[in-house]
Amino acid sequence: MTAATPTANPSGAPGAPIGGAHTRALVPRISTLASIGAAYEHNFLLYRRTWRGSIFSSFLSPVMFLIAMGIGLGTYVNATSAASVGGAYLQYLAPGLLAATLMQTASFESAFPVIGGFNWDRRFHAMHAAPLTPFTIAAGHIAWLTTRLVLVGVAFGLVMVLFGAARSPLFVLAVPAAVLTGLAFATPLTAYMATQRNPEHFFYLFRFAITPLFLFSGTFFPIDRLPNIIQPIAWITPLWHGVDLCRSLALGTAAQTPLLQLVHVAYLSTFAIVGMVLTRWQFARRLEA
Repeated sequence: MTAATPTANPSGAPGAPIGGAHTRALVPRISTLASIGAAYEHNFLLYRRTWRGSIFSSFLSPVMFLIAMGIGLGTYVNATSAASVGGAYLQYLAPGLLAATLMQTASFESAFPVIGGFNWDRRFHAMHAAPLTPFTIAAGHIAWLTTRLVLVGVAFGLVMVLFGAARSPLFVLAVPAAVLTGLAFATPLTAYMATQRNPEHFFYLFRFAITPLFLFSGTFFPIDRLPNIIQPIAWITPLWHGVDLCRSLALGTAAQTPLLQLVHVAYLSTFAIVGMVLTRWQFARRLEA
């Protein structure tokens, strides 16, 4: 009979199990910041290979929308009711469309990449086996998503400047405000999508929530034009707060209602922070089950 070859024991203790959680525990841990950086780098390298596919949806489509609505339709609006929107329609529309565009970008980036990371390519599980903690994986994902929002926001902001849609120097703060608006949607949606096994529910969410918000949260016209019964619903949506904040900064009217602007920031920040807490919890639940 052939003698059994002894298996290497990483711990040096007789009978210690090989692999699984025990082996993962023996891998040297890196700092939390470095772990977040590793998760962020993974998303960056992935995007570097696929960025061409996002050019139209992230950059060209919003610009074409701005041209069609702000300049095309705006010509008729300016001739009939420019005073009701506070000046040229393009200047009214552009900051609202900035916030709405980042909301949509955040929604998409929080849907399929999250579902895929847990169920299709299981890259979140691979990161956890590296090992990275659920918190650092979630934080790295949100950090990369923030970078995507900044890229889209800056590109859209440059287009606004080129078209003369930025009326105030405070416009430079409109992009961070729009990024905050995106995060107010991104973190809760990431937490929700971490609970899903397929994208079916996202389609319903986008059709019955994201799209109506895009149309009826003050992006294209003041919400006081809506029926009285619908206006309170618009006021409690994060997008209205983001649209109004971006528009006030871009038009230079934020100083007229400073308390309202602080309410906008606090409201959006609350959504983003609570969403991040829920995301961390859901990632831990899925990865450590």
